This record gives sequence, structure tokens and C-alpha cells, in this order.
Amino acid sequence: MTADVPARQGVPLHLDRTTFSYGETSLAFDVEFPAGEITAVMGPSGSGKSTLLNLVAGFETPLSGNVLIDGRDFSSASPFERPVSMVFQENNLFAHLDVFSNVGLGISPSLALTPRDHKAIADALARTGLAGKEKRLPRELSGGERQRVALARALVRDRPVLLLDEPFASLGPALREDMLDLVAAVQTERKMTTLFVTHQPEDARHVAAHVVFLENGTVAAAGKARDFFSSNGPAAFRRYAGAMNER
Repeated sequence: MTADVPARQGVPLHLDRTTFSYGETSLAFDVEFPAGEITAVMGPSGSGKSTLLNLVAGFETPLSGNVLIDGRDFSSASPFERPVSMVFQENNLFAHLDVFSNVGLGISPSLALTPRDHKAIADALARTGLAGKEKRLPRELSGGERQRVALARALVRDRPVLLLDEPFASLGPALREDMLDLVAAVQTERKMTTLFVTHQPEDARHVAAHVVFLENGTVAAAGKARDFFSSNGPAAFRRYAGAMNER
């Protein structure tokens, strides 16, 4: 199985009665993510947010159930076979490689790049505001710039599913909002099916069309973001959002 799902358009994603466990902790997810839209994945620490993303990305294998992407079962496929890109909280840049090469790894792990690849990298750097910084090393960049490099690397992969695991949690409020705006703009252009893990209700309100709320290793609520943030939103989410806003 290869990642030959057409790029530049989102596809439906379904965790179909998918179970996983580590230690004494059991998780069970049965949820669908709409194609071509941003879904915020939220919940208390330890509720399974990162594990859910890892199951989609292929870094974890379910004990049972299926990971369906565009109706196809990728449950046993390796990460590189999946039509998925992922941006982590730790941006996973290689300290000895410059910006251009770190982005190029998204196309070729050996950096065997064609002229077309070079153009794609240049376009991604321009789109993420990094034009002119191609030769800089990660240590010469700000935290926000390093996350832009990680996002550019995801863009050159050109996959229909984008996973964001709290990528802006370490950034200050203003810079985090800038990055959220960038993600929203890129997603609007490419229509990727985007899962965005965040602890911040204001981040979800800012960019997400849908919310999936996890609690105790399962999906406690799922639906449109505007419904979650209404006075009639799910009680579990309202408790959580209230507690976060009090911090």
C-alpha cells in the first residue's frame, strides 16, 4: 500500500472502533473527521490526544479496529506509506542541516532532490515567510521560525492529511496567533484534512471548524466548533474550558 491518495485536497478520516493500550491505560476511539477542514482535538492531559494522532500517523498500531483514510484501511501501514504529514511540538529539525535541507527531507530522506523539488521547497519557504533564510541553521532561528520550517517540510510532502501535535504550545500569545493564522491560510488554500491538538480553547475557537473532545481515553464529544463554544456546548468541554481559562 502506498500513499497515492490525491494531494491538494482533503479526504475523510475515520477511526473505526480503534483501541490501544499502554501499561494499564486503555483507549478506544470511534470518530470521524470531516474532509478538508480543521478539527481541534482537545482534552485533559493523559486523555489520549497524542496517541490518537500517532494512530493516524502510523507511529502506533491499534490493538483492534481500523484507521480508515479516504475509505482505505491503513491500520497496519508504516508511517511513510500513509498520506499523512505531521508537525510535532518539538519541531524535529536536524541541527547540522540548514533550513533548505531540513525542508527537503520532507521530499527525500537522502536529499536527492530534482529541480522540481528545489522549486517546491522554495515555494514552501516563501509561503511560510522563510524566503532568504534557506542557509540558516536551526540554532540561528527563533522558536517561531523553527516551527515555520517544520510546517514548510509538511507542505512539501503535499499529503491530504495534516496532523499538528501542539506545535505552538511553547510560543507566546502573539506569535502563536500568527502561526495559527498561517495554518488557517494554508489549509484554506490546500483543503487538507487537519487535526490540531491543543490545550487552548482560544486556539480552537480561532481556527477550527470542528472539535473532538477526549476524556479518559475515549471521545466524550464531537461536533461543530460553534456548538462547542455556545452556551449549550457539551458539559465536559465547558468544564474543561472553564478550568483552562482560570489558569
